[in-house]
Amino acid sequence: MAFANGPRLREDAGFIARRILHTPPSGLPTISVPPLPAEIDQSPECHLLRRLRATPDLLARVVAGRGGSTELAWQKTLRRDFSDDLVRAAIGLVELRQRATAKFSRAAEMWFDRQGLEQSTSELVARHKAQRFTGPVTDLCCGIGSDSIALAAGHPVTAVDLNPETLLRMAWNAEVQGVRERITPVCADILALTDFSGLVHIDPDRRPGSAGRVSRIEDYVPPLEWLQTLRDRVEGGAIKVGPASNFGGKFPDAEVELISLHGECKEATIWFGSLASSAPFRATVLPAGATLAGHPLDAAAPRSGTLQYVYDPDPAVVRAGMVDLCAEQLGLSRLDDAEEYLTSAEPVDSPFVHRFEVLADLPNNDRDLRAFLRSTRVASVEIKCRHIPVQAEALRRKLPLVPKGESLAVIFARVAGKARILVARRQS
Repeated sequence: MAFANGPRLREDAGFIARRILHTPPSGLPTISVPPLPAEIDQSPECHLLRRLRATPDLLARVVAGRGGSTELAWQKTLRRDFSDDLVRAAIGLVELRQRATAKFSRAAEMWFDRQGLEQSTSELVARHKAQRFTGPVTDLCCGIGSDSIALAAGHPVTAVDLNPETLLRMAWNAEVQGVRERITPVCADILALTDFSGLVHIDPDRRPGSAGRVSRIEDYVPPLEWLQTLRDRVEGGAIKVGPASNFGGKFPDAEVELISLHGECKEATIWFGSLASSAPFRATVLPAGATLAGHPLDAAAPRSGTLQYVYDPDPAVVRAGMVDLCAEQLGLSRLDDAEEYLTSAEPVDSPFVHRFEVLADLPNNDRDLRAFLRSTRVASVEIKCRHIPVQAEALRRKLPLVPKGESLAVIFARVAGKARILVARRQS
């Protein structure tokens, strides 16, 4: 990472200070932004961030670690050469960078705060969404910049956030990714923005105040009503909401895309206006890039008893209500009306499902399960259930596992209305 010198730091201050876009760069949508007090850019946190960026040797020493020293002795050594606030900031940043490696390929060079990292879009998810945009984009509530950076790879972006510290981190992160010159930052309260148009991406604050994460869209900042009216003010765009949020029925005529990454449902994206497709729901599985679109009621998969193979649908497919459509397209059957697990006589490969080969179909009792495992030499079990309550760890302690053996899955599922235990070998 190239660390800035003193003059460059002063340039960064001016970069963040551009609040009012009376004449934006060519191609960018016009935004009317009320001015904020000039002293906001001189906040103590911005000042500390600039000092930290100008002290790369401190960050390098924190990354190098403690060596043989205790925590107290190690920090005391650092404080001989650097101020207390710089040492605390450096330790915190390095810890966040280590956590961020799950989301960002260049996390070791990026700038984070705790909330910004927790709410940020994973790099692969942000790139996937950016592919649908065409032309200039306004990224509202841009945070530390993951979506702005992905969008700026192909489009000019106006990145808007209320906090100058957040915009400063966004600008430096954009520099790491080589797209800083394609992003124009605006420090403003988006509730006060007027007369903006074109394409918009917005990531509402899902952690307002200090109460932690909220799941109801009505509790987001900005709230549901503002998000609904946004659709009437711009050509089109995307609203990022939590995958467990109550998005159902909240955005008529929009497309709801559930996106999973490495088997975890990461977000629901509400596509509206010119960016929405004709399908009301979509499930997308990353990094495969597979996508399934349609209406949950357009398909009705057949029901069947347990066959040779059982499939666990990807969380994006389940949350989008697309289990029947997925089963129909793959030629699979459902085990039960109230169960998402699918089954088939022949093996099927698809990013939308995880396949298991069934070894035993047992009654739902511990005695039969233990008897089967004793005959099979099993070292570990993966316990899976969706609608049948199971105390997984308590059950695991009862099972006759051996030091050397294979790993199997124990799946609790309803089959034709009855609870069963399926012992299976994971194949994908």
